Amino acid sequence: MSNQNIDRNKRVMVKVPASTANLGPGFDSLGMALSLYGWIELGVADATMYELHGDGMDGLPKDKSNLVYKTAQLVFQEAGVSIPELSIKMYSEIPLARGLGSSASTIIGTLVAANALIGSPLSSQRLFNMATALEGHPDNVGASLFGGIVVASWDGESAHYVRLTPPSELDVLVAIPKFHLLTEKARGALPSQLSMGDAVFNIARSSLLTAALASGNLELLQYAMQDRLHQPYRAALIPGMVKILDEACENGALGAALSGAGPTMLAFVDKNSDRKKQLSLFLQETFAAEGIEAELLQLAACTTGPEIFSYQLTETKEADQSFMQRVKGEIKV
Repeated sequence: MSNQNIDRNKRVMVKVPASTANLGPGFDSLGMALSLYGWIELGVADATMYELHGDGMDGLPKDKSNLVYKTAQLVFQEAGVSIPELSIKMYSEIPLARGLGSSASTIIGTLVAANALIGSPLSSQRLFNMATALEGHPDNVGASLFGGIVVASWDGESAHYVRLTPPSELDVLVAIPKFHLLTEKARGALPSQLSMGDAVFNIARSSLLTAALASGNLELLQYAMQDRLHQPYRAALIPGMVKILDEACENGALGAALSGAGPTMLAFVDKNSDRKKQLSLFLQETFAAEGIEAELLQLAACTTGPEIFSYQLTETKEADQSFMQRVKGEIKV
């Protein structure tokens, strides 16, 4: 491996969106990028160092076992480049272990930043394949990489996808409970087999959902977002979930679903609806009735994938503008 052409003064920062996956029936195959973001900055260093900001970052490793470091090294190995020591800086608005694609956004942000650091020799498709292999399914990583709505499949070697532009009138309300739910635990609640009736039910709903989102026929979401594959089995892990799924549309939602593996609950709503406040109160009060505090966010679909910013490190710039100043100033270097 070679490192002779790597610019040691180059820094690459990537802004990457969060994502929601499944959207009800599209288990491991449907994802949508959301307007919550993470930022990752990479550069060559004499010794690997970290600067981590944001809730939940305190417990992350600051050595070469860190996901960012290991993911970056996969890019370098794939490209035949050696960069054993890295400067790694990170900030994220995306809550950890809440079903909003925090690990997927970290993987995508790192892959894109590492690739840009060495001149972008790897295609988006190669990065998508690498990300899906790391994550195990293509929905979250596809949404964070390509933006918009991604319909995808994974055969163990290659990820295939179609990207859809989200309907312009679609807004997203997310209720984020103040507890973590690890994906491994949520997957452990799933059955090993399904009945033919439930399989057909989900195929029909997932197909209808994809067509409804592609055509903008939002009246169908209430029916198209129904699911029998994963949500009924995860409901015991999330108090209030059944009530939200059953009654969200009565309170102004177009449709509702568990976001990814949860515990965040998601509701689609018409951007021009006069019932957003009613829906917000319903979501919060449903969790409150179970003794659960939940943060409510109104988000939009993010129609773009990662944004890449690069600059040359100089003593003046490093002194004048810190990593967090660059993040808060939307990267002015």
